[in-house]
Amino acid sequence: MQFLKNIRTNNSKEWMDANRSDYEAAKKDFAQFVEEIIASFGKKDVEIAHLTASSCTFRFNRDIRFSKDKSPYKTNFGASINKNGKKAHSAGYYLHLEPGQSFCGGGVWMPETKDLAAFRQEIDYNWEEFQAIVNGKTFTKAYGSLSFAPEYTLTREPKGYEKDNPAIQYIKLKSFLALKNLPDNLFLSNDGAKEIVSAFAALQPLVAFLNRALED
Repeated sequence: MQFLKNIRTNNSKEWMDANRSDYEAAKKDFAQFVEEIIASFGKKDVEIAHLTASSCTFRFNRDIRFSKDKSPYKTNFGASINKNGKKAHSAGYYLHLEPGQSFCGGGVWMPETKDLAAFRQEIDYNWEEFQAIVNGKTFTKAYGSLSFAPEYTLTREPKGYEKDNPAIQYIKLKSFLALKNLPDNLFLSNDGAKEIVSAFAALQPLVAFLNRALED
């Protein structure tokens, strides 16, 4: 946490070179935390049990080739805990560690056109099952609902679907994400990993539903 606070105000190669040991310690800390989550949650979702922190965590350097912001480093650590790897198109779980802006959750972010069509069809064909998942007590307690942020939602129903389709609010989604904000002090407690594992467990039925659409 302290390293990430420092890099936010000292985002330069010169500062990083002078504080490389702090970065390595923070990186190791985060990796151990992710490993703890995988070891625990892998007992509930065996499809992610084979993963390691290195196969889930993203590089800390930013790609600045096409960005106006030339800051060389991110201000967060992130891990995509996905059965097919962090660059996979399948549904999975995500952890974002950033002072004041941490969250966990998952699903699928901006899938390709053919995958998006498969997700929409799966929801349409199995509406009652999907509805039971996203309206279930465990899911709503952890996440409230899927994210209906404007950037993830079409303004009109997609081609092939009617306005009166009972699932239309979900069929209009371009991403299927459930997100839970996490306070900084959670990562300083002994129960941090346990609470994130619990949140991932609440998301597991949705992840399985979405991945079934791709497999079908």
